[in-house]
Amino acid sequence: MKNAVHSVLALGGNLGDPKANIELAAKKIADLKKVKVRGLSPLVESYAVTASGIDETKPNYINAVIKVDTKLKPKKLLKKLRKVEADLGRVRLERWGSRTMDIDIITYGEENITKKTLTVPHPRAYQRAFVLVPWHLLDADAVLPGHGKVSDLVKPIEQDVWLVK
Repeated sequence: MKNAVHSVLALGGNLGDPKANIELAAKKIADLKKVKVRGLSPLVESYAVTASGIDETKPNYINAVIKVDTKLKPKKLLKKLRKVEADLGRVRLERWGSRTMDIDIITYGEENITKKTLTVPHPRAYQRAFVLVPWHLLDADAVLPGHGKVSDLVKPIEQDVWLVK
């Protein structure tokens, strides 16, 4: 896709059938106009993280990272990703609450974006094993703008997730 921006998206959920939802979300993203999927990571599993920290009483999350090329502007991409979430049953009741699907824009090229509804690179991606581990598995040479090599960032937290079998 000529003149497209490389973007990294994080997908995850802990309600319904998270594995099937990730596969379906990846398919829906691939079907978007002006978006071409370049790769989907292996799935990882982790304990639920809530506003107050890890909560092992909630269902575990399944997460993946997808690399895309897109000609969509960041806000338009976000809008289309929110529709994919809604199509998969996402209801936004509480921040960091359980959900069928969550899709975050981790990177959008090398751009730094700070808007009311969108911050890119994702402000907490560098701390999240459920983003970094699958991203590293998909792309060993990945770099998180402003934070460095994903291979370095992942080392101290890689034990916080495990591969889905």
